[in-house]
Amino acid sequence: MKFENIHVVLFDLDGTLVDTAPDLGHALNLQRARHGLPALADAVIRPQASHGARGLLGAGFDLHPDDPHFASMREEFLQLYADNICRDSRPFPGILELLDALEARQLKWGVVTNKPARFTEPLMSILDLAERAACIVSGDTCPQPKPHPAPMLAAAELCHALPAQCLYLGDAERDIQAATAAAMPALVAAWGYLDAADQPHTWGAHAEIHRPLDTLDYLAS
Repeated sequence: MKFENIHVVLFDLDGTLVDTAPDLGHALNLQRARHGLPALADAVIRPQASHGARGLLGAGFDLHPDDPHFASMREEFLQLYADNICRDSRPFPGILELLDALEARQLKWGVVTNKPARFTEPLMSILDLAERAACIVSGDTCPQPKPHPAPMLAAAELCHALPAQCLYLGDAERDIQAATAAAMPALVAAWGYLDAADQPHTWGAHAEIHRPLDTLDYLAS
């Protein structure tokens, strides 16, 4: 199936556009060391990397938002991450080639992420992606983050497109829920941070793709 009349391709950030798990994991293990705990393996951390501080603190400390220590631990983690924002984070293999191909077709692309702007903007700048993106919608750009459709609708408006003229790629269920709620077609980025419990075939996306360049197969030329 090819989507007709797509003007914009939008990406989730962590786990779809950029592999940020190494730096998120580094910050979490620095925090564990501060609290006298051994480092966690990458295989434990990586599936939580799309779930932000909530998922990472759950994996690292079995902490959840209703815990009285969650807020202070979250702020400690976020500061450690801010100090190590782009040591090893890189676009996933094939992403830069995909962006080049989209731009060659004169298609806009942008980012819709739940990552707060204080991390999104410096990360995109360091990776030389900020000026290329037609929009960057962060987790605190709108009053409600994904899975609410507001960020998706904001991105479409910033790109001067209708939601149906945008294609969204994400690696988490809330990405697909947000796109669906905004009446925006969506693909699951299976190269991202899915874990064994995820069932992306039940999320309602139009398809699941395994390489960034597979996106082009869904765009009418």
